[in-house]
Amino acid sequence: MTVFFHYSLYGCANVYLVGNDDTKEAIIVDPASFTVGLLKFIEDRGFDIRSVLLTHNHLHHINGLRTLLKIYDATVYSSNTMMDAPKSQIIHDKETFQTCGITVEALSVPGHSADSIAFRIGKLVFTGDCLHAGLIGKTLSQYGLSLLKEQLGLKILSLPDDCILLPGHGPPSSVGTEKLFNLGLQKTKAESRADRYRYFV
Repeated sequence: MTVFFHYSLYGCANVYLVGNDDTKEAIIVDPASFTVGLLKFIEDRGFDIRSVLLTHNHLHHINGLRTLLKIYDATVYSSNTMMDAPKSQIIHDKETFQTCGITVEALSVPGHSADSIAFRIGKLVFTGDCLHAGLIGKTLSQYGLSLLKEQLGLKILSLPDDCILLPGHGPPSSVGTEKLFNLGLQKTKAESRADRYRYFV
């Protein structure tokens, strides 16, 4: 299996390619942009993009989708019913599916956005914007923050420590590292106060 990282200047976002070396079929995760450099890498290695995995519907992660679909006949997998693609597949939390001869597990992690979903391929976890190295995704409310932390604990941090996290922005990390050092997972003052008063309810 080939895993290739492409840095998109548009939105300073990460684009990933996961290729099946036997069938030469490949997956693109979050096509923030689709550049000549990325196209050359794909064509030089003889890959055919058959699937696109979208972690969420924010423009700086899907801006290259239209260009990609003009070149390749790919199926788009997302949890968002608003994705306008000729071949699209809606996926749900904890759903496991096969594409390009690769097993993919979908893990819904709402909070940063309602449609945020992570994709697990073996020990690789593509987290989108729900979890970055040292930080968690931005939210618009205290409820969103609490929801995101809860879902990260249930879906991502419960995975083996040696699982590699590949976020939508920034460098890769691991589950074990984030459990120890992620600042965004620390309790806020509001959460600490709530813990104190919970004993009196």
